Amino acid sequence: MKAIGYYQPQPISAETALVDLDLPMPKVGPHDLLVKVEAVSVNPVDVKLRAGAKPAEGEARVLGFDAAGIVTAIGPAVSRFKVGDAVFYAGAIQRPGTNAEYHAVDERIVGPKPASLDFAEAAALPLTAITAWELLFDRLGVPYGQKKGGDAILIINGAGGVGSILTQIARRLTGLTVITTASRPETAEWSRKMGAHHVINHRNPLDEELKKIGIAQVRYIASLTGSDQHHSAIVEALAPQGALALIDDPAMFDIVPFKRKSLAVHWELMFTRPLFNTADMAEQHTILSEVSALVDAGVLRTTLTQNFGTITAANLRKAHAAQESAATIGKTVLAGF
Repeated sequence: MKAIGYYQPQPISAETALVDLDLPMPKVGPHDLLVKVEAVSVNPVDVKLRAGAKPAEGEARVLGFDAAGIVTAIGPAVSRFKVGDAVFYAGAIQRPGTNAEYHAVDERIVGPKPASLDFAEAAALPLTAITAWELLFDRLGVPYGQKKGGDAILIINGAGGVGSILTQIARRLTGLTVITTASRPETAEWSRKMGAHHVINHRNPLDEELKKIGIAQVRYIASLTGSDQHHSAIVEALAPQGALALIDDPAMFDIVPFKRKSLAVHWELMFTRPLFNTADMAEQHTILSEVSALVDAGVLRTTLTQNFGTITAANLRKAHAAQESAATIGKTVLAGF
């Protein structure tokens, strides 16, 4: 089967940073679906791994986590899907990735593709939707579906992949006032389109920016990038007994200053459940099923903004370069082999 991978970490400008491969078909485990991949999206984790994670000597690593496609075979323990079903999912970091014609994935982390979206539109959603959902409802403990007002959430980097869907979920499924950050007119406009009540500039101290819109402090902060850069402002901006959730990888992050206000600090990694085969791993199937239903009901929308064409090494290199530019809005996808 066709696939795209890499043999050693290189700058994305190198022609061999990602290469076309011919690989055997994946083996299907008891809980696995074999999916014919129709579309994939690119996430920051793809870029980080390609740039810094060395595969085993002489072996190529296939990246890619988000995918949408058609089930072509199932393992003997599969109970949620059948051959022919259209699905979408975010995969597992310890298994080969989705940048391949066929991909094996545990059914417990797979959801039914939204019927109202095509494969490219659907592939933009799984990883970021799971991240946003777990961050908001599992880590921060915001009540799902309760519309009572009074509290607010600040989302740092509202126009990115996670920020785009987190803004929608927080606006439409909770009673929170949603504040996002952006530094360019186009990213601010996108954040408002996703549902932000207010947009502030993360080039300035966040606590001072909040005061400009008449909000002294917030109960929740979702820090999606630059957590170390905004550290002091985050402490100032959080109300006593508030909570912070991070998804980025700051070199250092001192939580001692959070003690005086009795602030909670959470980390969110959507790969944790499949990585450790947790007892509640199938919760990701539930999340994606709910997201799919909400999309079809018109409550949530795809965050796709760019389609880089068919799934080839050359096009993936372009998508990785765009991701590395830190100037993308929403999600970038590729579709078809």
